[in-house]
Amino acid sequence: MNPTLRILALSLSIFAAGFASAADYPAPTEGDYIIRDFKFTSGETLPQLRIHYRTLGKPERDARGKTTNAVLIMHGTTGSGAQFIRPEFAGELFGKDQPLDATKFFIVLPDGIGHGKSSKPSDGLHAKFPRYGYLDMIEADYRVLTEGLGVNHARLVMGTSMGGMHTWLWGELHPEFMDALMPLASLPTQISGRNRAWRRVIIDAIRNDPAWNGGEYKTEPPSLHTAAEMLWFMSSNPVLRQKDAPTLAKTDEVLDKFVADYVKTSDANDVLYAVEASYDYDPGPNLEKIRAPLRALNSADDLINPPELGILEREVKRVPNGRAIVIPMSDKTRGHGSHTIASLWKDELMKLLKETERSQ
Repeated sequence: MNPTLRILALSLSIFAAGFASAADYPAPTEGDYIIRDFKFTSGETLPQLRIHYRTLGKPERDARGKTTNAVLIMHGTTGSGAQFIRPEFAGELFGKDQPLDATKFFIVLPDGIGHGKSSKPSDGLHAKFPRYGYLDMIEADYRVLTEGLGVNHARLVMGTSMGGMHTWLWGELHPEFMDALMPLASLPTQISGRNRAWRRVIIDAIRNDPAWNGGEYKTEPPSLHTAAEMLWFMSSNPVLRQKDAPTLAKTDEVLDKFVADYVKTSDANDVLYAVEASYDYDPGPNLEKIRAPLRALNSADDLINPPELGILEREVKRVPNGRAIVIPMSDKTRGHGSHTIASLWKDELMKLLKETERSQ
């Protein structure tokens, strides 16, 4: 294993907020992989790029040395791999005899560039941090898997939201690397329309905020509040928002609390970079290159990827082994956030794994 790989071996406490009981699945282990002189597609270079990750389970290899049980799961914009260690996701998937039983699979949950505990602008470079895009994030995760963890093949590559978009690109960039692909809450097309517009609102709010000061602010600029409000607006469905905020006063109360909590743990430069990173996302021209069976899942109440656009159903036909499923809106769906409610779609995951067993 590469000497720059530092294993922290930090077992997560069973009482941590939102975590499922450690008895349900093996405790995650955290680690950092350092990539030296990482060159970004922008041409910029970072002497040391740190990618943080969590793993559950142990890798297994066949007689030829091929990794047979690795599962890569990628998070959404401004999220981290930690977001999956919660009852509604890990508690539904990683336990004994569940679809991704961590005693059988080697599950890897990286923090993408600019996110979580990986290298990001707020570490000190601020707006001098290299401009990164989705292609850079995928390259870094690929190197963590192959160089850092010794994974030469994946049983499954999947992700939610931004991670779902990364999944489409993984299938194009590394078509022979995985047995199966499962993008959630994403569309296989360039960011455009309303999806581009809400991102522009956040980007313009921060960059045009005098308090941002070119990224050299001492206290978080007011525009971070605007970013938080936009994320709250787009992340759920209207029915739930109305239920949670049925009056003017209650809406202000709920929104103010969300914003206050978000600002406490977020950084404007990190948010700006994370939202801007989608600039190079465009899987459309190369969908035919995807070889692994792909099961794409969206929800009907997703404001970011609305089904009425018809993009998912149209474009997935170009994927040789692709299929799209839109989960109907119900009292269990959560708009865009449905991607983390594994009970909504884990049956489809089980079918995909069953269908691709023979490809191992």
